[in-house]
Amino acid sequence: MRKIIFLTIALFAGINTYGQKVSHTFALGDTAFLLDHKPLQIISGEMHCYRIPRAYWRDRIRKAKAMGLNTIATYIFWNMHEPVEGQYDFTGNNDIAEFVRIAKEEGMWVIMRPSPYACAEWEFGGYPWWLLKDKTLKVRSKDPKFLQAYHDYVIQLGKQLRPLLITHGGNILMFQIENEYGSYSNDKEYLDINRKLFREAGFDGTLFTCDGPSQLPAGYLPGYLPAVNGLDNPKEVKALINKYHDGKGPYYIAEWYPGWFDSWGSGHNTSNLNEDAGKLDTVLANGISINLYMFHGGTTRGFMNGANMSRNDPYSPQTSSYDYDAPLDEAGNTTPKYFKFREIIQKHLAPGEKLPPVPANNKTIAIKNIRLTSRAPLFANLPAPVTADKPLSFEDLNQGYGFVLYRTKVKDATGGLLKIKELRDFATVYLNGKQIAVLDRHLKQDSVKLDQFPANSTLEILVENNGRINYGPYLTDNRQGITEKATLAGAELNGWEMYKFPFRSLSGIHFLPVNAYAISEFHDSITGLYRGTFNLTKTGDTYLDLSGFGKGFVFLNGHNLGKYWYVGPQQTLYVPASWLKKGANEIVVFDELKGGHTSISALNKPILNTVVKEQ
Repeated sequence: MRKIIFLTIALFAGINTYGQKVSHTFALGDTAFLLDHKPLQIISGEMHCYRIPRAYWRDRIRKAKAMGLNTIATYIFWNMHEPVEGQYDFTGNNDIAEFVRIAKEEGMWVIMRPSPYACAEWEFGGYPWWLLKDKTLKVRSKDPKFLQAYHDYVIQLGKQLRPLLITHGGNILMFQIENEYGSYSNDKEYLDINRKLFREAGFDGTLFTCDGPSQLPAGYLPGYLPAVNGLDNPKEVKALINKYHDGKGPYYIAEWYPGWFDSWGSGHNTSNLNEDAGKLDTVLANGISINLYMFHGGTTRGFMNGANMSRNDPYSPQTSSYDYDAPLDEAGNTTPKYFKFREIIQKHLAPGEKLPPVPANNKTIAIKNIRLTSRAPLFANLPAPVTADKPLSFEDLNQGYGFVLYRTKVKDATGGLLKIKELRDFATVYLNGKQIAVLDRHLKQDSVKLDQFPANSTLEILVENNGRINYGPYLTDNRQGITEKATLAGAELNGWEMYKFPFRSLSGIHFLPVNAYAISEFHDSITGLYRGTFNLTKTGDTYLDLSGFGKGFVFLNGHNLGKYWYVGPQQTLYVPASWLKKGANEIVVFDELKGGHTSISALNKPILNTVVKEQ
């Protein structure tokens, strides 16, 4: 049986026992990766710094090492680093270079997956929304406008990461070209443009591609290692890579799935622990390198969840929880899967090698009956409108995420079918201040029958970006809002006012005590924000219980915790201890579907598998 050389911190320190600088080499052998000319079996785990509070990066990496991993693999999300065109952010939770440096300090190698397209159940697959402001621009193509934006971003990324490559004394072993490109197209010239851009940005180390078994022929780039995703039969892995890599390896499973992601309205996904452990055992015994996707999923914060859609399946947005049934759960706690995998990996270590102790899990707390003492009805907090004859998309309004309220006057007394062509993605409909319908793209709802109503009635449609598609043929068709037109009884509605609610923060929102408004004063009694404060004498990880709420998001101490939706399966939002404070804390809950909230509680464990039929 092939034995794994367990890599110690000293290997990465860059200094030998005499205080002299040490450099390392990394190369592709015929059957294995070569580190300093010796075979290296990569045992890697995927996690994304954006989904983990920065205060916990080191803890998660230490737990990876204690399970037996020697490498961390990670995507990079372009939309986090260039939220506004030409304005780059590599600070705070976006400090990808610091994440890599911490991995080095903890004795871990890194495999970087920086392609501007990541998928990863992330909004628009990682592309920044502002690319869609130009209707003619085509992402993931040879469109010169796309390639220029891609080029400018990758050059900035190179400045951050080039010093951390193994070729420059760092711990990044390899960079991935594109991502499962064979699932999308087969243009080798486009793939080679990716390669050239990486080289221009200073990524002078080893490059590779990754694709599923059926995608690989279209997605590999001749001359570069073709890793395979979603395959764990050693004979099949070796045969496939041999076929497209001149009859040789190394053999690398870039994504092996001991779990899966969740989508709103469907059950929580889990995998069979013993079957997974057996597959891992077989892969390691055959000398194949592997990356667990995910080792630790974490949480998709803010409005960054993606969505799936295919020609056969409807639009399906993903949950904020990215628990993934991974070895580390959403909050970074070890699971039975973690210890079973650790046992398997320990079997394959070189004689005498032992894994480090497993770090302790974080303490949890419950918080009962947080009073929500003030509220801000949405319709009492309207910003200045943008006016146009026809409804404008989010992108035309220069808005990426959140909500837009569309308002028009219907001059004639009428009724009939209200139809929104290409609604993206979720809408609540109001007539003369009363909420009358909900339309959901997931359920293929884009219309509602309206009874006859008086002339000069006010029609309002609050539209939410529920997550841009991150995978598949509709990736390029991702504009949000009312993207075509709205008609009533077949006649197009014109003369729109549009109110933008990106909710980047809550500045400008005016709160009053919960009893300060009468319904007639503020238009609608349901949609709005509810605020409360609570005091803590100790902090710990906790889980906000949203099971009595409708649909929306939560801010806590200025952090957007992510989305909730009564349909489940996720009914709680994970709150890391590092985002709580001893003393006073503030919470704000936005709910677009239910009203009258007076309190909320937090639990000491999550609820991730309760599904409720959408009403």
